[in-house]
Amino acid sequence: MTEILTSYVCGKWTAPAADTPAAHSAVRTISDPATGTALAGVSSAGIDFSAVAAHARDTGGPGVRALTFHQRGVILKQLAVYLNERRERYHAISLTTGATARDGLIDIDGGISTLFSYSSVARRQMPNSTVYLDGGVERLSTNQTFAGQHICTARPGVSVQINAFNFPVWGMLEKFGPMFAAGQPVIVKPATNGAQLTHAVVSDIIESGLLPEGALQLICGSTGDLFEHLAEQDTIAFTGSAATARTMASHACVTDRGTRFFAEADSLNFSLLGPDAAPGTEEFDLYVKQLVTEMTAKAGQKCTAIRRALVPAAHLDAVAEAVADRLGNVTVGSPHDEATRMGPLISADQADDVRAAIRSLTSAGAEVVCGFDPAGASGEGAGAWGEGAASGEGDALSPAFVAPTLLKASADVDAVHDVEAFGPVATLVPYTSLPEAVEIAARGRGSLVGSVVSHDPEVVREVVLGTAPWHGRVLVLDRDDAQESTGHGSPLPTLVHGGPGRAGGGEELGGIRSVLHYMQRTAVQGSPDMLTAITGTWAPEAKRQTEGGHPFGKNLSELRIGDTIVGGPREVTLEDIEHFAEFTGDTFYAHTDEEAAAANPFFPGRVAHGYLVVSFAAGLFVKPEPGPVLANYGLENLRFITPVSPGDTLTVTLTAKQITPRETDEYGEVRWDSLVTNQNDEIVATYDVLTLVEKGPTA
Repeated sequence: MTEILTSYVCGKWTAPAADTPAAHSAVRTISDPATGTALAGVSSAGIDFSAVAAHARDTGGPGVRALTFHQRGVILKQLAVYLNERRERYHAISLTTGATARDGLIDIDGGISTLFSYSSVARRQMPNSTVYLDGGVERLSTNQTFAGQHICTARPGVSVQINAFNFPVWGMLEKFGPMFAAGQPVIVKPATNGAQLTHAVVSDIIESGLLPEGALQLICGSTGDLFEHLAEQDTIAFTGSAATARTMASHACVTDRGTRFFAEADSLNFSLLGPDAAPGTEEFDLYVKQLVTEMTAKAGQKCTAIRRALVPAAHLDAVAEAVADRLGNVTVGSPHDEATRMGPLISADQADDVRAAIRSLTSAGAEVVCGFDPAGASGEGAGAWGEGAASGEGDALSPAFVAPTLLKASADVDAVHDVEAFGPVATLVPYTSLPEAVEIAARGRGSLVGSVVSHDPEVVREVVLGTAPWHGRVLVLDRDDAQESTGHGSPLPTLVHGGPGRAGGGEELGGIRSVLHYMQRTAVQGSPDMLTAITGTWAPEAKRQTEGGHPFGKNLSELRIGDTIVGGPREVTLEDIEHFAEFTGDTFYAHTDEEAAAANPFFPGRVAHGYLVVSFAAGLFVKPEPGPVLANYGLENLRFITPVSPGDTLTVTLTAKQITPRETDEYGEVRWDSLVTNQNDEIVATYDVLTLVEKGPTA
């Protein structure tokens, strides 16, 4: 008997009751696809999924939601560091999933780096609170006593991950990062094949003790009746086939109870070679190299891999020859051999599915350029590794291997746009014009990613804008960005990963977008004072507190939202304007030429520089002696509203708008609302001043 992977549910590691026939029959075996050696089994028999969901909601949820965004971000960073110190063990296990050492870097190191990225999102782009403001205050009334504000808050539910086999680490962590940052407890269900690697990583996460109890649970085996216990505040994030996604989306928890369902599914991604990228150009070589990389990395088992390679009809044969030559140099074999560049598929069953997909494509009219040929001399294909054939170098390969296979087909072969061979397979499709190429790309009915390899801006613009509605991401590759480009198939945590239509309509990754994806956006309406109380951020026209001393003399423990200093008035003279022009070199005519300025429809005559206004305002509110204010590190949202003429007087009202202590530093950030008015109470300028302020002894 092989080891049965335990599940971590309800605060403890749980194994199925192996002494019962039902539990024994429910065990599915995980094997090393390169050797066929049985490694472990999985079964969720005996798990009370009602209790699992309740533990997440009742224990995990309150614990995670009690943390601020910054506190969650700090935990994500600590977790990333903890896993990074143990990644060598994960790499060793990864080899047993059929992944090469290079593939393991994408999965393991890529997953850990995603946690680092989401730590930064939570700590740098979100407030040190549990409420995120989505946009500014909307004024809803004439007298400004009624306003609105969009806020995002944590949902009191659970996020369930149903992950694919191809990325046992990255697939989990790229979802966990934004889910945890959003305040969600998480239930992870990995695919059976590769679950041994997910199990190892989750075991270390639990061992770290960094997460609140109930924040993360792991199910090794089937989800049983878990969906029966999901409801309105819960979320399912699925990665896998479009057919499975449709089945899950039709479950009663989604259709009747309103459980959110996000899918990242089948994707017939395209890569287009521009008409300008003829053989001999740098772009031609880049195209060939990228296509071979996408066919062989993870043995083509990537949702972002290139499936349809669109090339100018005039270059079809040249591309086919160049790709076939390069594929011929790819060393295929066991991932345990360091010389191997492409390993097996995740299982023999998956390899059978890929060979079946190739048969479907060739039966529909596609031709084999190189690789597995269903019409080969053996009847099953001379290149059909795992069906009694060999690699060509005398080494018999297991049934989980499939030769890197390049096909070519007319765009009229519908199967090319319908059948995804989820392995080392791509099809060359010729086009005769860019409009035709854009139309071909759209026939995938929605994909995760497309790429354009061209050095012609006109070509790139036409293709990108034409294909963007059908794709979540479009990469432009040329000689200028090739050295630093992350490539067609590499989702990045700062950019959206997902796609419309067939690709599932999900929106994973994308920086703060994916965090908000798991939160609830609510429009709150009320008086400025009430909005301030709800959001913890001063709303325009809310009460100001001008008593209690200069706000710049207060540390974060003493400063309060609404604390205000009013400075001025100060007269702006013609001499001030002329001196500022001479001193700075800004001699724009509106400040130096009365006649020309008066002819300008925006000015009554010579006016003060906008930056002179900002400088005078700073002089009116600054507290010069040393104190808790450490630095001014910027202005945001600066707008000049009313021109300032010589003789006008300026008054500035500076109000503490938002206070954000940093979790790991002895200081925090204060955002000040700055309002500059003239002698007629007209608004001259508005902007936010950003300062770093000491926390103080009790903050």
